Amino acid sequence: MTEKIKPRQQQILKLLLENKAGLSIDEIATALDISRNAVQQHFTVLEKDGYIQTGVVSKTAGRPVRSFVLTEAGINSFPKQYAWFSELILTDLKNEMGSEGFKRYLHRLASNLSQSLLPQFIGKQPDERLDGLLNVMDSLGFKTKKITDSDSNEPMIEACNCIYHDLAQKHEEMCEFDRTLMSSLLDKDIEQVECMAKGGAVCCFKIIDT
Repeated sequence: MTEKIKPRQQQILKLLLENKAGLSIDEIATALDISRNAVQQHFTVLEKDGYIQTGVVSKTAGRPVRSFVLTEAGINSFPKQYAWFSELILTDLKNEMGSEGFKRYLHRLASNLSQSLLPQFIGKQPDERLDGLLNVMDSLGFKTKKITDSDSNEPMIEACNCIYHDLAQKHEEMCEFDRTLMSSLLDKDIEQVECMAKGGAVCCFKIIDT
């Protein structure tokens, strides 16, 4: 579950997950043995954050009763096993293609992605392209910054995290995706000089002028 969701709110979301047709405030209060006002306060937060929404309004003894249901965000707040499934797929691909074939596949994957992003980079100066690349990487989940190599004075990209660290530890070919994406968008060669998956403190990429 998303960390900012409080334990009681997690219980409410779990009840709604188990009751897709929706539940009323009174039904939630009874199930959790808490006051109606407490449920309303939690609902206010959950609705504001986009986890729940009003469902069907029905009448009970002449009084309209609102039910509440999970939104897609509410459903997605529950834990997923993407890493496990990704590992399953990548292991199968690598076994079928071999290491070099798998590396070529990742190269092609990154090249295809870069083609969809290139219109944002065409006609821009090198510094602007680098800033654009950092924005792309940050949007993918990397925490990046531009640094300068103390020896060659060449620009470098440093990422203090790896968005698929566990996968890269098992499949070092994963780094080919990053190198290819950077190289394609900057139109320059990229040399990876440090890798977290191989024990480095950060992932660091040198931009080489050719």
